[in-house]
Amino acid sequence: MIESPLPNLRAWAETLAKLEIPVLPGTVAELSQLREIEENNGNVDAHTLAEGFSNDPLMTLKVLVQVSKHCTRLSVEPPETLVGAIVMQGISPFFHTFQDIHTILDWLRDRPEALSGLIKVITRARRSAHFAMNFALRRQDQDAVVIQEAALLHDFAEMLLWCHAPDLALEIANRLKTDHTQRSQVVQREVLGITLDDLGHELMRLWNLPELLIECTDGHKMNDPRVRSVILGVQIARHTQHGWDDPHAEMALPADIKDVAQLLTLSYDAAQRLVMSIDG
Repeated sequence: MIESPLPNLRAWAETLAKLEIPVLPGTVAELSQLREIEENNGNVDAHTLAEGFSNDPLMTLKVLVQVSKHCTRLSVEPPETLVGAIVMQGISPFFHTFQDIHTILDWLRDRPEALSGLIKVITRARRSAHFAMNFALRRQDQDAVVIQEAALLHDFAEMLLWCHAPDLALEIANRLKTDHTQRSQVVQREVLGITLDDLGHELMRLWNLPELLIECTDGHKMNDPRVRSVILGVQIARHTQHGWDDPHAEMALPADIKDVAQLLTLSYDAAQRLVMSIDG
């Protein structure tokens, strides 16, 4: 476990890049069932595998990192989607590579507060992906699957922090809980010396993840509608994580809804109804 802040962004990225990425228990159970099916009749394909853990951002990240490392050795571009990554690896090699993996329950068995914090981030990530995918489909974007994955993975650095530096993650969470008016990036700099957005992008570059995936998570490129779909999905999920009636949500949501209306060419009221219906 990392117990104190590391010297700089590069140190954070290089350290986390070498550490284990635990996954959800349901993912391990799903893999076990699919492995048995594959061994018995060979009817498991890449789409079936991807559907089995597409709601697990940690497993999605784990697979993309593994395949990107393989692609780097071969000097080829890594696939942009989870299905493509599994196809490139092959079904049998995939099962062999991921036969012994830790779950977040194994990893944080003695840290219930950290486990709870991690699960909250994962739940938020799923909602982010759901919003972003719906925005992309409304726009008939051909990169909708990448947009969905980008939103699911947007906060993976925070997930890794809960796994590997739970005391620091808890300090950040407690400060933000005490004062909702504080900006998360300010608190992150105070506690870690870096922001988690910067750490996430540094890790994605270090792992040589697909360029389109990296671009779709870059909040500095909001002129790109794909990026706006991702960032709006992330923001709405974050602003409403404590409920739609939370005072923070009521303050932040009008600007989000206005941006959704602009992105999808809708009236404000229509955009508000759409966002509420997506979450419903």
